Amino acid sequence: MPTFNTLRFPYGEEINWLSPVNVTETLAPSLNTWLMAPDSLTQKLKDQCQHFEVKVLGEGMMTSCVGEFPQQQKVWVREVLLCLDGEPWVFARTLIPQQLMSKKQADFLALGSKPLGELLFTTNEFIPGKIEIAKFSLSSKLAALATSLHQEVNEPLWGRRRYFHFHSEELIVSEVFLPTAKDNIFKISQKQAAS
Repeated sequence: MPTFNTLRFPYGEEINWLSPVNVTETLAPSLNTWLMAPDSLTQKLKDQCQHFEVKVLGEGMMTSCVGEFPQQQKVWVREVLLCLDGEPWVFARTLIPQQLMSKKQADFLALGSKPLGELLFTTNEFIPGKIEIAKFSLSSKLAALATSLHQEVNEPLWGRRRYFHFHSEELIVSEVFLPTAKDNIFKISQKQAAS
């Protein structure tokens, strides 16, 4: 098991998320395909491994994320690692406004080590919305998290966040690709190109 040293929940941080059309850097096509995938990222990851696992880093009601939801006082934060065959590929962070949490508490609290993606994509209650992407620098908390997981961070990490609508309310799911994911995504694209 990794040691997180001085790191502790929450690991996510405020960052400038951009519409894909406003990103000026050129991303590797293989990574960009995963960042912009319209369907369930959970299912896309499951297709690449024998054993898929969700490791919960922490969850709870917080007030530090009100910038994401200006009208809300409190937000439920859930942070997990999505692991493929024992290797963490993705850091995922979910933000659920208190009002929505109170309506769907039974579903969200029952997740445990089950992926949120299954809930979001297997019912018609949640409507997927826009995708935004962001770059996390080598000095970011998530780069430090990746290092604590014994992954070498030689370049910035990229992630996406997506809005999911539940009637008039919404929750936000962000997913950041760790170095192991980026390396494997490149290998996957190379195999697909060769076949």
